[in-house]
Amino acid sequence: MGTLITVSQFLFALSILIILHELGHFLAARYFGIKVEKFYLFFDAWGIKLFKFRKGETEYGIGWLPLGGYVKIAGMVDESLDTEQLKTEPQSWEFRGKPAWQRLIVMIGGVTVNLLLGILIFWMLTWTQGEKYVPTTAINEAGGIYAGPTGKKLGFLTGDKVLAFNGKPSDNIMAEFADPDFIMGDKHEVKINRNGKDTTIVLSPKIQELLSEKSDFPVISPQYSFEIASVVDGTPAAKAKLVKGDVITHIDSQSVASFMDFKEIIQQKKNQNIALTVKSNLKDSVRVITLKVEADGTIGFKPRLFGFENKEKTIEFGFFESAGMGVSKAFSFLAANAKGFGKIFSGEVDPRKSLAGPVGMAQMYGSTWDWVNFWGLTAMISLGLAFLNIIPIPALDGGHVMFLLWEMITRKPVSEKALYVGQVIGMVILGSLMIFIFWVDIARALGF
Repeated sequence: MGTLITVSQFLFALSILIILHELGHFLAARYFGIKVEKFYLFFDAWGIKLFKFRKGETEYGIGWLPLGGYVKIAGMVDESLDTEQLKTEPQSWEFRGKPAWQRLIVMIGGVTVNLLLGILIFWMLTWTQGEKYVPTTAINEAGGIYAGPTGKKLGFLTGDKVLAFNGKPSDNIMAEFADPDFIMGDKHEVKINRNGKDTTIVLSPKIQELLSEKSDFPVISPQYSFEIASVVDGTPAAKAKLVKGDVITHIDSQSVASFMDFKEIIQQKKNQNIALTVKSNLKDSVRVITLKVEADGTIGFKPRLFGFENKEKTIEFGFFESAGMGVSKAFSFLAANAKGFGKIFSGEVDPRKSLAGPVGMAQMYGSTWDWVNFWGLTAMISLGLAFLNIIPIPALDGGHVMFLLWEMITRKPVSEKALYVGQVIGMVILGSLMIFIFWVDIARALGF
């Protein structure tokens, strides 16, 4: 069921993004009187279509290959490599029969919609959700942070009390690891109090790679206490007679400080018999029970987290204030993407650890349907698509833009043969990149 929810979320988001991207090209083309022959969600490779209908001069449909979508614009060399239409003189209703500036607007239509969608989603999320967080002082007073596996690789330890990032105190330390300026910056110094002594740690220079790794644990988080909220029938927890209100204090001889601490320890004991020290809030008693951990590193209960009641802060923003923040978040994300690609091409970052394809993106949505998480990820993917599509590689929108800008500057159109060759080269580049990304996705999913 969890896998179905994950796949459903990803396909729903992908459908929204593809339809709106192609709609940007479609509306711009139709505004300038250019004929659009096809509008497809997903690719109808080898002519295989799941659904189609015709309205006016355009065929609308759904293909079977969910790797993108397309609009087929008359008189344009595109992914279909259809050159038959180029053997006649340009017609007034064709792409090639329009001025360069109009063709440019058609080509940036999809990217523009992706950009606006990302801004809109960030705007609405900021306006409706605000920003909720546990303040740094509350985390420090409760014993400091929990450091997940990635957090430990970066240099943190559970119990650290975070005081400042790059010399600046932060009231919301979780937000720092979602801040492109910090992640992509050249300086990553964090002042902490560890075991009663103030010190400064320099985070791993591989921060971008580490943060992009798939993990079931947060980088750092508050140390939430927990108790059992409910037990799933037929699981080890049910068989061991764990009940609502029970508090697990030890796993074997290891003390359990927080829920994430429990989760991390239990993940290391898959298929093993363990002894749990359990305190009953209802009976005020302590008992030791034994059970076998499931193969997926669970024992079958849902937790109730507590420890920061009435300590969370919520920052609310007005409608127009949220709009400005939406724009700021969108362009900060784009800047981070550009900087990240720069580091990949310079060799600073291993692309195998920082790129994510369809499998990686689907996993980000998770196995539960959370609308806030769904729209936040969809906004980021939309902006990522805008960035990727504007890269000046033939076969991408950016490649067409590159040729059109050349034509506008030189006042001489690029030859149709050059456009065709460029499209073929671009498709080879993109095909190779897609194969690489799929390999990275699959290898990462299999733990290679």
